[in-house]
Amino acid sequence: MDEIIDNAIANNDRIGYFAFLYRRVTAEILKEVQIGNFEDNARMETFDVAFANYYIDAYKGYTTNQPISKSWQFAFDTKNDPLTVLQHIMLGINTHINLDLGLAASAVMQGKEIMEIEKDFNTVNTILGNIVNEMQDRLSRVSPLLFLLDLAGKNTDEEIINFSLAKARELSWINANLLWGLGDGHQDDAIHQMDNTVLRLGVFIKAPKSKIVTYALKFLGKFEEKNVGLVISKLKAD
Repeated sequence: MDEIIDNAIANNDRIGYFAFLYRRVTAEILKEVQIGNFEDNARMETFDVAFANYYIDAYKGYTTNQPISKSWQFAFDTKNDPLTVLQHIMLGINTHINLDLGLAASAVMQGKEIMEIEKDFNTVNTILGNIVNEMQDRLSRVSPLLFLLDLAGKNTDEEIINFSLAKARELSWINANLLWGLGDGHQDDAIHQMDNTVLRLGVFIKAPKSKIVTYALKFLGKFEEKNVGLVISKLKAD
């Protein structure tokens, strides 16, 4: 992930925004594993690595022109689009949680009872919530007019993100159970349908149907820092 971030900075690719966020999430999960805050910490470490590898493999596939999921292809293809920092982050969150998380949980628990991982799976909600709070504060450093989403969305931008994460993780658990029930060798059609659904969500994140939200996003984007390296350095700074 450090390599992905470094490459994004070197090429001024907005792919680096989600990579930075996810690097932070992965480090926090590892920290919680080392502390022993999961029911099965060894299994959670295996799960976390498997989950991260879906993202890393998709990135490697994209950069080497190999077939990857439609939703990741769409998210990566926006790397040079003039979207807000928040939208670029949400495009990554959308695919990684709505698609990859269910795939990872199903794969790790094949041959075992999937309900055994449910509590640890849900524990990550708290970790993600904490990261969202932290990222919310950091985003204001590079997106000074982010408060406009409060008005456009009739809610706080932080709650919009939290809501999206909560719904995404609920869906990913449903997907994990479905894929786990189908078993290896019988999941392709289901994964294809999930991928198409996540792709549609990505299209919505890129181009919201609400004209007010669309206008607010375009307006606040005009005042955001455009240099990827500078954005990441500001997000990273203590």
